[in-house]
Amino acid sequence: MMLFQIPNVINKDKQIAAQQATLETLRQTIKDKTDEIVALREQITVLEQKAFARRTAPADKILIEKKDRRLTLLSKGQVIKTYPIALGGNPTGPKEREGDKKTPEGFYIIDSRNRDSDYHLALHISYPSAKDKKRARELGASPGGNIMIHGIKNGLSWVGDFHSRVDWTNGCIAVTDQEIEEINRLVPMGTVVEIRP
Repeated sequence: MMLFQIPNVINKDKQIAAQQATLETLRQTIKDKTDEIVALREQITVLEQKAFARRTAPADKILIEKKDRRLTLLSKGQVIKTYPIALGGNPTGPKEREGDKKTPEGFYIIDSRNRDSDYHLALHISYPSAKDKKRARELGASPGGNIMIHGIKNGLSWVGDFHSRVDWTNGCIAVTDQEIEEINRLVPMGTVVEIRP
């Protein structure tokens, strides 16, 4: 009877050896995959750091797209960040005269900052340009001025993101208080501002 069991024992030993080899192969595969995951995590960390550096690099251009109600900060043509905006209460077309509640269109620069603004914080845009002044003169009107990128009226910051659902300014470009603080940090004096229809 013992003789009949020897082949069974040998077969069992072979099965155990095969299972141990399979187990060792699986352990090695797990180790390789773990090493691969660690390497991928390191790559992700590097990419996140690069993306953060790009997002926090100073902007060299502010693009305002009136139709899309969007302000985009750019650095060397790359998007840093995009913000929803509110415009003047009469947003269609370029600003023509003082009091028309239109947001201007064209190229300007950020030429001053106002921390004591009635709208939390404001970045002044160099409106009116020579072209704007000429257009107003042809209409026999004053071109107006004091166009800013600013936050929400002081005391109303609780409005938050809801402010961008209605065009409520007198021609300025409005973002939330938190957003204007961020824009202020990322935008140096002299930054180009392009306002498109």
